[in-house]
Amino acid sequence: TQSTWGALHGYWQTMALTAKQLHATVVRAEYAVRGEIVSKALELKKALNDGASLPFKKVLFCNIGNPQALGQQPITFFRQVLAACNYPALANTANQFIPTDARERALRILHDTESMSIGAYTHSQGLEVVRKDIAKFLQRRDGFAGNPHNIFLTDGASPGIKAAIQLITSHKDVGIMIPIPQYPLYSATITICGGVKVPYYLEEATEWSLNIKELERSIKEAQANSIEVRAICVINPGNPTGQRLTPENIRDVIAFAKKHNLVVLADEVYQENVYKLPFVSFRKALAEMGPNYNSVQLMSFHSTSKGILGECGYRGGYMELVNLHPDFHEQLYKLSSISLCPNVSGQIMTGLMAHPPSPGELSYDLYVSECKNQFESLRRRANMVAEVLNRVNGISCQPVSSAMYAFPSIKLPAKAIQAAQAMGKAPDAFFALELLANTGVCVVPGSGFGQVDGTFHFRTTILPPEKDMEDVLNSIAKFYQRFVAQYS
Repeated sequence: TQSTWGALHGYWQTMALTAKQLHATVVRAEYAVRGEIVSKALELKKALNDGASLPFKKVLFCNIGNPQALGQQPITFFRQVLAACNYPALANTANQFIPTDARERALRILHDTESMSIGAYTHSQGLEVVRKDIAKFLQRRDGFAGNPHNIFLTDGASPGIKAAIQLITSHKDVGIMIPIPQYPLYSATITICGGVKVPYYLEEATEWSLNIKELERSIKEAQANSIEVRAICVINPGNPTGQRLTPENIRDVIAFAKKHNLVVLADEVYQENVYKLPFVSFRKALAEMGPNYNSVQLMSFHSTSKGILGECGYRGGYMELVNLHPDFHEQLYKLSSISLCPNVSGQIMTGLMAHPPSPGELSYDLYVSECKNQFESLRRRANMVAEVLNRVNGISCQPVSSAMYAFPSIKLPAKAIQAAQAMGKAPDAFFALELLANTGVCVVPGSGFGQVDGTFHFRTTILPPEKDMEDVLNSIAKFYQRFVAQYS
């Protein structure tokens, strides 16, 4: 009751720690991917489990790139190696569950741990055997040698990104350039670290391309406001937009960074999810540009959560430093050491991502088959999203050439915008809540990622099972048509 709530509110206000005492930058930070709409989705899921009658039979969480939550199967070899690392008896003795090459790989990893156990802390940068495997992976991918000393293993890509931003943001007038739309990890972390977000807008009409003129506009505007711009974040392949930068785009960004003395933060976690043209890393492009660009500092990030693995729960990833000063390495090492080490299962998964079965090994054929089937299914789903949504008048979806998301724009009637404003909500958030309540499909409103004023979007993953994907998209399309009719 109101009186009970009032009494409780008064009671809480007498406690030592209330909202007024919390760190202001944390309170101001926003993270739409797991915000109000997801909380409502969890409530609806619980209601269904408790037997409630709703207009749908299940909640589909298309709000986040969490592949295995939507049915994606793990890669067999990787789980076999992890099983043997977790229970070394499986590695030491021939058995029906773990093939010989997986047992040998597990033993190779275990020999790099303390006392043959992954329950022990590791080096703060992670297991050396894993960092060496990543360095070899970088050599194979880019044609340029990697250095294990410059590789830091992380619990997914996010901690590395957060650490980089934390170290860069030394005072309140430090600015970091971020794309709009962007993944809200960046805006939230910059806010928490007390820095300034310096937005640059991707061009939706040309498949979310990056325009150097827009970068120049953005940095000049920030500098005119006394912002010290120190870094540029680039998400390639794109999240939430599902695009891939061309090699020319990447070289242009590197030249821009050199011109303005910026650090490049290259978020490349979707590099295995490129469905049309080959992926080109910032690291490769920078190396190919020659010694005149040795002054450009680059930090790149990768993760086991995306790609073909989809191993989000293992929290594996790494960051690599290129051309960073030894002082930066020292401070990053100290920051990493405060947390002692990344989780060891995640480290192993990262090493397996970098060093999968090789041709001629017992598990190779199964590995290739599993990866090919998963990749082709993702490619078909990526094509399906734009094809189905673009049939609907009022929805416009750029092609999904990479990553795991589509970011379609939607036209909303004036009455719907007014209704949203009356509720104190962004119009596309209002639409997303109504979509959830009527179909059980959980998406993220474009306002959570940033968008051009006056435009509205939502982000959906392409991860529902392929057999269900067209039904999910048709549910969204049909609801949108009903929504527009209701508010026209």
